[in-house]
Amino acid sequence: MVERRPETPAEADGTAGLFVALGKMVKLLRERKGLTQKEFGELVGYGPDAVSAMERGVRTLRPEVLLKADELLDAGGLLKEVVPEVEEAMTRARTRHPEWYRSYAGLEAEAVELHFYANHGVPGLLQTEDYARAVFSKRRPLLDEETIEKRVTDRLSRQLVFERWPSPMVSYVLEEIVLDRPIGGRRVHADQLRHLLRVGGRRNIEIQVMPSALDEHPNMDGAFNLLTPKGHGQVAYTEVQGYPRLVTDSEEVRKIADRYGIMRAMALPPSESRKLIEQKLEEL
Repeated sequence: MVERRPETPAEADGTAGLFVALGKMVKLLRERKGLTQKEFGELVGYGPDAVSAMERGVRTLRPEVLLKADELLDAGGLLKEVVPEVEEAMTRARTRHPEWYRSYAGLEAEAVELHFYANHGVPGLLQTEDYARAVFSKRRPLLDEETIEKRVTDRLSRQLVFERWPSPMVSYVLEEIVLDRPIGGRRVHADQLRHLLRVGGRRNIEIQVMPSALDEHPNMDGAFNLLTPKGHGQVAYTEVQGYPRLVTDSEEVRKIADRYGIMRAMALPPSESRKLIEQKLEEL
């Protein structure tokens, strides 16, 4: 099957120019103010990766960010003026993905609950931009640079699900090896661990670590996602060697959900998981 190239939400509904132009304006104003991406991000509540993505037009500059930026960067109302257009664009935005992925992506975008089990790498919704780029850069067979950038953009666009209101309830069970494997090198790995701590601090997100030292495990069948779309029953999603599977049979979903419940009970609580991540970060 020929995979259709990923598109950004802006490409799909013709608003790419708006977000690229806004990103350039914010970058110019930030630099004139003498702020780094990290410093500016701390002021508006985002990490440097997210600020970079916004300034390049691959991540939506949300209205609340524009309002804060207008004041912080002395824009004189310039950024406030475009908020109505941004709000309209956001209502029309559609998350675009490769054809085989769209049924799941649509469910994920409207889910009221999201649960993830990961045993090899950090799940896509938790990845930093640099981590995602490292993952796609090392994929075999090799991808060309344009495809890598488009897939990174696609992955970052999915993270907008965390910024919806009302927010979905989200949980993760990560195998401890996920925290130890330095994808992208030491700097990228350290930034990724810091990002886990930031995201795990949100009220609607819980991150738990499954210790490698445990001598039993209820799930040796690989990673999976569980999600509950608005107004629908829970479904599961798995992907093995590039072959995706959306599980809708209620009995199959129940079995996967049962295993996930056992894993959450066996994993470290969120507070202890946070301490473990902090410890691993300090040891780098």
